[in-house]
Amino acid sequence: MHFTSEQRLDDGVIEREFTLGEIPGILWTPVSASASAPVPLILLGHPPLGLRKMYPRLAGRARHAVADGFAAATIELPGSGDRPRWATAERARADLRRAMEAGEPVGDQIIDALILPLVEKSVPEWQAALDVLLSLPEIGGPVGYSGGVISIGVRLAVVEPRIVAAGLFAGSFVPRAMFEEARQVTIPLHVLLQWDDEGNDRQAALDLFDAFGSKEKSLHANMGGHTGVPQFAGDAAAQFFTRHLK
Repeated sequence: MHFTSEQRLDDGVIEREFTLGEIPGILWTPVSASASAPVPLILLGHPPLGLRKMYPRLAGRARHAVADGFAAATIELPGSGDRPRWATAERARADLRRAMEAGEPVGDQIIDALILPLVEKSVPEWQAALDVLLSLPEIGGPVGYSGGVISIGVRLAVVEPRIVAAGLFAGSFVPRAMFEEARQVTIPLHVLLQWDDEGNDRQAALDLFDAFGSKEKSLHANMGGHTGVPQFAGDAAAQFFTRHLK
């Protein structure tokens, strides 16, 4: 990991940009973390729109996490932002746009082509980033995963034992293959669903929640579209991570 910039924000947060090989990322930590006990870590997932475009929302989430006593980190997804374009992903996104613009149902073939390669490539990158982040003296675990493409969160919950709790957003397409993986998830889950999300299959989201094998799982459904998540929903997610990471 190579830190490329550092700034101290006005609310007691240190923000550092880094690269891990070709992968850009951002780490937020409390100013006091290096001088006191190491803090738990929350990995911030996001859609494949690029870190620069997502930065305001990611930074807002990170500031809340740091205020609650955590470190927060994110990395750029494959084929997004400044990373090289990914031909298979570009074709899948084009097929998705054509289907949605034509008012046609988004078929399994498009969903699989869009999501499964992203999961296969990005999950090992998240794990590599986690290896390095947990080696820093200011970060001590345990680790949570929050938001982003829900299939990435499902795979990480299955294969990464250092992640002990996950907050998932049912706002992205889910390949049928992920339902079997969901049955293998056993960590505590906090799942957020926007009831009127125009780009999300509500029934598929409910079926996925039903499939999760976790003994502790809660579904928080609110009226409104994809970007209409109420403030109190974020507060409930923060309480979930405080309960499981501290």
